[in-house]
Amino acid sequence: MKFDVVIVGAGHGGAQVAIMLRTQKFEGSIAIIGDEPELPYERPPLSKEYFAGEKEFERIQLRPAKYWDEREVTMLLGKRVVSVDPAGHTVATDGGETIGYGKLVWATGGVPRMLPIPGGDLPGVQGVRTRADADAMKAASETARQIVVIGGGYIGLEAAAVLRKAGKKVVLLEALDRVLARVAGVELSRFYEKEHRDHGVDLRLGVCVDALEGDTHVTGVRLADGEVIPADLVIVGIGIVPATQPLIAAGAEGGNGVLVDRHCKTSLPDIYAIGDCAAHENGFAEGAVIRLESVQNANDQANVVAKGIVDDEAPYHAIPWFWSNQYDLKLQTAGLSTGHDQAVLRGDVANRSFSIVYLKAGKVIALDCVNATKDYVQGRMIVTAGVVATPEQLADTEMPLKELLSSGRRDDR
Repeated sequence: MKFDVVIVGAGHGGAQVAIMLRTQKFEGSIAIIGDEPELPYERPPLSKEYFAGEKEFERIQLRPAKYWDEREVTMLLGKRVVSVDPAGHTVATDGGETIGYGKLVWATGGVPRMLPIPGGDLPGVQGVRTRADADAMKAASETARQIVVIGGGYIGLEAAAVLRKAGKKVVLLEALDRVLARVAGVELSRFYEKEHRDHGVDLRLGVCVDALEGDTHVTGVRLADGEVIPADLVIVGIGIVPATQPLIAAGAEGGNGVLVDRHCKTSLPDIYAIGDCAAHENGFAEGAVIRLESVQNANDQANVVAKGIVDDEAPYHAIPWFWSNQYDLKLQTAGLSTGHDQAVLRGDVANRSFSIVYLKAGKVIALDCVNATKDYVQGRMIVTAGVVATPEQLADTEMPLKELLSSGRRDDR
């Protein structure tokens, strides 16, 4: 069995490569290998609308089965690639199959980082990455009396919000001194901490978990100070481990992800990597090598790869953006705030509709927009343009941000 393009990973990025190839009139054979039995589907709703029962699974599928059939994309589902032979241009699956490729696209994402502590693998301890994870979490939460969420990032906060809306007793534990510490500034962290506490979440910061207790099922979470918090469901949202082992074992450069160049090519011939597992130099992070865990990154890198395969090569350069829905709050982020030296509040936090604009040496590098879609849309434009602005200009809600495109100075560094 051989295909002109083999895509390993049936998530957003993998699906988008196939979609874009056919849009670009690529006529060669395409196969997608996915380790889940499902056709490609959206991941973000797993901890939001799907978990809450607001969306059926069919509504989060990226395309119906008919779409893939009509475009002659072969789906090889329920199979996991365990090794890659770059010289022979083949991959091997856990079922013993050998599949040949002309071009290989590695779009595997990652697996949930679980707790390497006693009891970390007990039944009732749940990560959130797949439909099966969300289904198990949903089923367990229906009968659970007390739920502990470990991790104050997007996944943990979104899950806590859904559970509180369902009337569940929730304790949320974060090891750092604030939630969203890796992705947002202090002011936004404090806002979301207050929101969750106001909604009844027992939110605890700066706490370390020593062990999970239980025999045949988790019964509690033991903290470093000896306190045991009763729990019949523990949801772990502490990040992912990039799923790259077969590629690294085959000789691809990388560490925390597979290293790719501006065209998403790995160090191995005819092999690309995209999405959560791809480490790349990012212009919006001042050229630092980073991994971006976002739908935007997966889709945009997929488009770069598809165009490269059909000889329309262009480098990856797309503004990072993210979003999170919690309670009646819609958070939209444009750019990367890491390394900012100034944060400007635009709007009124008390009204629960505001933006925080992040600057570095006077240049707008990112915005966090809460229930402020207009700021987000226009903010993406000014971050992309490298606008230099004063705090007074940015704080003035009477002035649309887009006006800075003409009145502000540009910094193309």
